[in-house]
Amino acid sequence: MSGAVGKLPNVSVLTEADGRFDSRDAFLADAQRYRRELQAHCYRMTGSVHDAEDLVQETFLRAWKSYDRFEGKSSVRTWLYRIATNTCLTALEGKQRRPLPSGLGTQSSDPYTEIHERHEIAWLEPLPDADDPSDPQAVVGTRESVRLAFVAALQHLSPRQRAVLVLRDVLQWRAAEVADAVGSSTAAVNSLLQRARAQLDAVGPSADQPLTTPESPEAQELLARYISAFEAYDIDALEKLFTDDAVWEMPPFDSWYVGPAAIGTLSRDKCPAERPGDMRLLSTTANGQPAAAMYMRNPQNGVHEAFQLHVMDVSGAGIAHVVAFMDPRLFEKFGLPGRL
Repeated sequence: MSGAVGKLPNVSVLTEADGRFDSRDAFLADAQRYRRELQAHCYRMTGSVHDAEDLVQETFLRAWKSYDRFEGKSSVRTWLYRIATNTCLTALEGKQRRPLPSGLGTQSSDPYTEIHERHEIAWLEPLPDADDPSDPQAVVGTRESVRLAFVAALQHLSPRQRAVLVLRDVLQWRAAEVADAVGSSTAAVNSLLQRARAQLDAVGPSADQPLTTPESPEAQELLARYISAFEAYDIDALEKLFTDDAVWEMPPFDSWYVGPAAIGTLSRDKCPAERPGDMRLLSTTANGQPAAAMYMRNPQNGVHEAFQLHVMDVSGAGIAHVVAFMDPRLFEKFGLPGRL
């Protein structure tokens, strides 16, 4: 997305002149409580935490400017979602989808072959979890609606299909409300929804193996063992944590790997670490899933610097999927230090 939107206008300056300070000020104060869920909505639409932040800011700016036209026929929350949806649709015009390496349509890779970075591809990004997940306004819907695999599957849909599916199936809007929001007919919305559901069924995450929540004892134990294996550079121990069909991918590299043996070989041959202590990891969460921030020792100064952010699918059978995002910019978004 080109160009970040700046901060909201200074309401006290811009509204005192027209005599409507109180109403606009009250609106802006009320609207802020929806910021987190609107960010999740824009993230589902775009697959980018950076774009989502800009689009939420643009949503509030558009809402502030058009406040006089808000007639109160719907709630402020619904009105903001309409603005956010159309802001996302405008931003996505002409944009390529944000994939993961496994979504490029290529076969899984041989861990012994060369790996290639593809910085020309705008890759899918992870989403930090809410600071207070107990807050009912913090996240809309279930964790499944921001799961990395679900958002990756949404990227296979057209922007309008994404909008319709999210508004109908995640936010539970009526078809007529969705049609009004996206400027279409109810029949067209139902047709878009039918095609979107069919496409999502073909590429979306399987419900056969339910994921373990990050705070569960099973997930906590697996994450602790995962961190310990990396910090000790014990690849044999690491391999034992994965399911037989586990997937590993690490954008911006376009390769992806299947199975503990392939993941172990990749970690031995391609990882810049050479000895125990070269890697340090901090536990965190992302997309409602267990995650770990990896820091790699810089051989020139001995400092552990931000390297990868690992987001995991954890089931009762073990770790089923890891996406290791090699983008140090994400550490700031997650409130993580750039170095240890």
